[in-house]
Amino acid sequence: MELRHRALEAFCQPDPNLKVASTLALDTDCGASLDCQVHLIHPAPPGRPAKPELVHPQQVPRRSPFTAEGHCALIHSIAHIEFNAINLALDAVWRFADMPSAYYQDWLRVAREEAKHFALLRHHLQDQGHDYGDFVAHDGLWTMCEATRHDVAARMALVPRTLEARGLDATPIIQAKLRKVGTPRALAAVGILDTILAEEVGHVAIGNHWYHWLCQRDGLDPIAFYDQAANLHSAPRLKPPFNVAARRLAGFSDAEINALPMA
Repeated sequence: MELRHRALEAFCQPDPNLKVASTLALDTDCGASLDCQVHLIHPAPPGRPAKPELVHPQQVPRRSPFTAEGHCALIHSIAHIEFNAINLALDAVWRFADMPSAYYQDWLRVAREEAKHFALLRHHLQDQGHDYGDFVAHDGLWTMCEATRHDVAARMALVPRTLEARGLDATPIIQAKLRKVGTPRALAAVGILDTILAEEVGHVAIGNHWYHWLCQRDGLDPIAFYDQAANLHSAPRLKPPFNVAARRLAGFSDAEINALPMA
């Protein structure tokens, strides 16, 4: 089956095991064709399991990572982000037609890596006697995906370059807390986050690349369009501290780094 159709099938899959398996199978070397022009329509949300229960962000309880339950709640929250990130990458593949083949290959790679991240975190949860769905979660990441469903430039601006870039900033802070806890499970989680952070830099870089490509194609000023899209879709305000080194590796310009609110 054609790759973008297969990406939509994986997107619609509610079972986490099958979603991971079908996403990992989306390899552009497998001989399947790639149709960049076909316009696919799917008006429903992505497939996802009945749990976790989705609540307002303010209703997600905060727990200390120094307790076993708090550790699992923290890892669950990151796993939920990664599960959403699988759907975000798959959505970028099937939803937006008429992009270069390299665009689809990039986002298929991102989808496969997000599936790997989710599987690593879920396995860690299972080692602690929990599983994905055992804690409540919120749907903020998917809300932005839905808001930008008609505009690929806004999608690149506000999902990889804003929401996922926040992960570059947050991960070292989470790792520092886990190192302070210092238990074997905490240090194992630090190692998983090392893998995730290294690959997330590449994901944000892909978003940066295609954002600037789209701005050049469509005659948009990258900074002005970003501000316009952020205001239109109520993107979260950027707050320090920032992982400036990771942001530079991910392709943010000196002007963008210098414009970050540092206080």
